[in-house]
Amino acid sequence: MKKLTLISFIIALAVSANAQSQFNMTNKIVKQDLQLTQQWDKTFPKSDKVNHCKVTFVNRYGITLAGDLYAPKQAASKLPAIAVCGPFGAVKEQCSGLYAQTLAERGFIALAFDPSFTGESGGHPRRMASPDINTEDFMAAVDFLSTLEQADPERIGILGICGWGGLALNTAALDARVKGTVVMTMYNMSRVSANGYFDSADNEEARHQARETMCRQRTKEYAQGYYEQGGGVVDPLPADAPQFVKDYYDYYKTPRGYHVRSGNSNDGWTVTGCMSFMNQPILCYSGEIRSAVLMIHGSEAHSLYFSKDAFADMTRNSAFAGNKELMIIPGATHCDLYDGGSKGYIPFDKIAGFFTDNLK
Repeated sequence: MKKLTLISFIIALAVSANAQSQFNMTNKIVKQDLQLTQQWDKTFPKSDKVNHCKVTFVNRYGITLAGDLYAPKQAASKLPAIAVCGPFGAVKEQCSGLYAQTLAERGFIALAFDPSFTGESGGHPRRMASPDINTEDFMAAVDFLSTLEQADPERIGILGICGWGGLALNTAALDARVKGTVVMTMYNMSRVSANGYFDSADNEEARHQARETMCRQRTKEYAQGYYEQGGGVVDPLPADAPQFVKDYYDYYKTPRGYHVRSGNSNDGWTVTGCMSFMNQPILCYSGEIRSAVLMIHGSEAHSLYFSKDAFADMTRNSAFAGNKELMIIPGATHCDLYDGGSKGYIPFDKIAGFFTDNLK
């Protein structure tokens, strides 16, 4: 009887090991074969100081992301590496690529990537957003850089622009591998989705009406079998448009920043694409970020209140406030920090110095 029990136990172990092996095989990280544009199609000129190539990597949800990897020419050793993304609704061929290429000119490995469901990255349906998945996109970029032969896995930073500034800050609160975070002209997408611009709809009734509208749209779309696009930056531009809308138009709808794959330049997010931000707030644990953070915003930006409040929340009663900084650029608007605007407002020396000091 004991012999039978032992045999049964051995068989059970073998079956368990086989099941685990089969699970591991079906749960493998699988990279989708994306069709990537190889010609230079950026909104900024190509630098002769860096090497550039297209790369792909996979996030934790199995979505394959596309990136542009920039590296200094003739790099002799493992270098600090930075993942760059944003603005919200833009693509890597716009200002995130400009930031990445410029940081590579200053001695860093830099990866500008398209988030899930956008640009050249995978994920269907297109032009959807998620506070969870998009935070994971940043962490997947850190995965990629941590295993990249040219990069030093102990010296990794992230840089987020606009809505991806808020997501970068959210990532810094979760990813202990990140040694430094730069947040440019930040939007808190959870706050603006739930409260409207300038918190003008920060009340239960307004949110209820928004939920009802979104849910009716969901029913409509499921019945018709496709998702509708919400539209990008308004075009033609109304004469009475607020100044910040004019600034968006001047970037996304003109040769300065237009790109064929950019949602903001074309048909925008799906109508329900940002719905989950309404009741899934980011930045809940920003006060626990131990690594260094540099937040940069323009004094004339309509969005400045996002950075001011996020910085206050991050440093209030925090034991780690000493390595946090909020830098306000006099005269700069929100979009001036996309590409520098007419006066070269982006403080690249400050950003490079921050990463040099903290990625070590």
